Amino acid sequence: MVSRSTPPSPKRPVGTVTRGTTNPNRLRRMDRWIAASHGAALRRADAPVAVDLGYGAAPWTAVELLARLREAAPRVRVVGIEIEPARVAGAKPYEREGLSFRHGGFEVPLEGGERPALIRAANVLRQYDEEQVAEVWQRLCARLAPGGLLVEGTCDEIGRRHVWVALGPEGARTVTFATRLGSLERPSDLAERLPKALIHRNVPGEPVHAFLRDFDRAWAAAAPYASYGARQRWIRTARALAVDWPLADGPARWRQGELTVRWEALRPAG
Repeated sequence: MVSRSTPPSPKRPVGTVTRGTTNPNRLRRMDRWIAASHGAALRRADAPVAVDLGYGAAPWTAVELLARLREAAPRVRVVGIEIEPARVAGAKPYEREGLSFRHGGFEVPLEGGERPALIRAANVLRQYDEEQVAEVWQRLCARLAPGGLLVEGTCDEIGRRHVWVALGPEGARTVTFATRLGSLERPSDLAERLPKALIHRNVPGEPVHAFLRDFDRAWAAAAPYASYGARQRWIRTARALAVDWPLADGPARWRQGELTVRWEALRPAG
């Protein structure tokens, strides 16, 4: 009698299932920033692939990412990856040219071992422990194609407030604060949307706490510019912050309600 070995079972995806909360247009601020900052790199790539990692219970964010990125890089493809099989099955009817969905997690399983030019992971690490973030970042960055970008962050349910970290294969580069200016009372309101790597560090003695303190002070000092609109007040605030903090952007992005600072300035102490 010839014995037959049992075929190996597929590897279990790396990660855990998220709540899956999603809303149309929730990630618009992040998408626009990606298109502006990474669009040229996507255009230069031969066959650029962008991954929407952990897109949630509905595929809206992946659908929207494709539309927004194609305005900057017409040849880009988007792959939505979810760890919950039922969510992948539910997204399949939305597949089209340039958009597909796969079951997986932080291993980022792409066809033929393909390496993505972009990984976007929004509201994915919120449920993880802070101690797990560095390992996840390292794993995801290792999957990037040369010149690739990982964007990881958190936003509120309707996308009014958002903070994200941009990372390359070498590690973290910048932190971006983005908001609908009309809804902002003070910049430190964004603290509740800090990514997992920073949210527990908003305490005295930590760089991110000092930054948000100075952000609020500069915003208060720029109050006279409010008569010209919240946008002009934000721009004035950014100019004041740039004196003491290494900002990585300028007025063109500030006008969008964004402000980006170098990661080294906000890196957790200790």
